[in-house]
Amino acid sequence: MGKNGAINCPPPLDFTPLIDQVRRNNDQANLLLKDVRIVACFGSRALLVAFLGWTANHASVVGAATTEAEALQLVETQQPQMVLLSDRLEQGNGISLVQRIKGRWPQMHTILLICQEQRQHQIKAAIDACCDGILLESKLGLGMGVAALNAVGGGGIFIDKSLQEIFRRGHEHGAPIEPLTARELEVLALVAKGKGNSKIGSELYISADTVKTHLSNVMRKLQAQDRTQAAVIGLRWGLIDWPEMDWPR
Repeated sequence: MGKNGAINCPPPLDFTPLIDQVRRNNDQANLLLKDVRIVACFGSRALLVAFLGWTANHASVVGAATTEAEALQLVETQQPQMVLLSDRLEQGNGISLVQRIKGRWPQMHTILLICQEQRQHQIKAAIDACCDGILLESKLGLGMGVAALNAVGGGGIFIDKSLQEIFRRGHEHGAPIEPLTARELEVLALVAKGKGNSKIGSELYISADTVKTHLSNVMRKLQAQDRTQAAVIGLRWGLIDWPEMDWPR
C-alpha cells in the first residue's frame, strides 16, 4: 500500500512493442500444456475466459472455477495433473486452496499467480505449503509463465525472482541429517531445474537408475517426501544455488 492507503500499481507500460513476444510465449506455453489435465481457478472472470480461449485447442482443461470451494470440488472429481490459480478469488483464498490441495494430493502440481508482491505473509504461506510455482500475475505473458510451466512440468520449482528473498527468509539454519555428497548435490540442483531422471543421467554421464539411487539418498537425508520437496529444502537451506532458467525472448 502507498500513502493514504492507496494501492501500489506498476508503472504504466506500452505493451505494443511486446505483442510479438507475448504471442511467442503463448505458443510455447501451449506446447508445454499439451495433453496436461488442468483445473484453473482465477478470481478474475476476464482472466479465466481469456485463459480458456487461449488454451482451447491445446491444453486439456478439465475444470474452471472462480471460488475456492468450487475449485477444490473440481480437483477432487477430475484429478488434474496441474492446478493454475490466483491468490485472489471471488470467494475463499488461493493460498488456502494451495494448502488444501497439497495437504491431500502432494504430487499434484500447483502454480499460483500473485496479484501484489507486498502480500509477504500469504506468499510465505504458499511457499510453506510447497506450492510448485509462484509468479506475479503482471508478468504472466512476458516469459515468466513459460519459465514456470517449463520448470514445474519437469518436476522442479519456480519462484519469481522478486519473491526469492521471501522464500529464503527464516530457513537459513537448517541442515540435513547427513551431509550430501558432491554427486547428490549435483543431482539435487538438476532436480530443482525440473530435469527428469533420464535427463539428469545424460548430463552427469550416469544411468537413470543411479540417479534414482542418489535421489533416494537425498530425500532420506533431507527427510523430504518427494523430489519437489527435496529441491525446496535444498534451496531454502542454501545447499544448492538458485537454478538459472532459460528465459524466453
